[in-house]
Amino acid sequence: VGQGQGQRGDGAVKATAAAPPNLHLRRLNPKLELEGYGVAMPGLAGGLELMLQTLAVSDYRSIRNLVVPLTPLTVITGPSGVGKGTLVKRLLERQPEIWLSVSATTRAPREGEVDGQSYFFHSREAFDALVATGGLLEWAEFAGNGYGTPRAPVEEQLASGRPVLLEIELEGARQVRRSFPTGFQIFLAPPSFSELERRIRGRGTDAEDAIRRRLARAEQELKAQGEFDAVVINDTLDTALFELERLMELC
Repeated sequence: VGQGQGQRGDGAVKATAAAPPNLHLRRLNPKLELEGYGVAMPGLAGGLELMLQTLAVSDYRSIRNLVVPLTPLTVITGPSGVGKGTLVKRLLERQPEIWLSVSATTRAPREGEVDGQSYFFHSREAFDALVATGGLLEWAEFAGNGYGTPRAPVEEQLASGRPVLLEIELEGARQVRRSFPTGFQIFLAPPSFSELERRIRGRGTDAEDAIRRRLARAEQELKAQGEFDAVVINDTLDTALFELERLMELC
C-alpha cells in the first residue's frame, strides 16, 4: 500500500517506516552517513538536546539503538478529494492519544467556534509577529486572512510525550520540511487519477469549472510524491488506516 521512503530533490533520503523518523540519511559512496544537526528531545528533563554528530555507517541497524527516539511529529498531505479528512477522523477515533494540530488564523470566529479548539484566533498584528519570529511552522494567506500552524503548541504537545499530527496542504508541508526537519511526512495518494476524479465528481458540490481546477491542481500535487518520506495509497480506507498507523509506529 505504501512506500517506505521517498527521494528528496536535494539527494537526501529519509529512513524507512521501520526506522525512527528523526533520522536523516544521506546516500554516500560507499557508505551511508548520518547528517549531524541539533535535535530537540521532547519529554526529557531540562529540554535536553541531542547533537547527532556526522557518523559513517554501513547499515542503519548498526546505529538504530544508539539514538534516543523522539516523540514524532507527523505531517500528512495529499490532493483534494483523496480522503485526508476521513482517514484522519478514523485515525483519531482509534488512536485518541494523537494530538491533531490546531491552526492559527486572523479571521473572526464563527458561531460555535472555540479559541484553541477550532482555531487559535489572532489579530493581524499578533499573527504577523508570529511570522516574523518563526512562531509558525507554516503559513499562507487565503481570502484576505492569514492561516498557519503555531510552533509553540506543537512543541508543548511533543514535550508532553504525545504524538502530533499535522493535516495540511502541499505548500504547507514543504514549509514544515524546512521549519521542522525532524518531522515525518506522509503523502496520501489515490489509487489512480481517474478514481480521484470519480471521488471529486461524486461529491456533487462543485460546478464543472471548480472540478477542473481541483483536478488540474491535483495533477500537479501528485507529481510531488517523491518528496515525501512515505506514500500511502488510499484505495480502501481500512488498509490505508492500517498503513498510516504502521508508519506512525502505533501498531
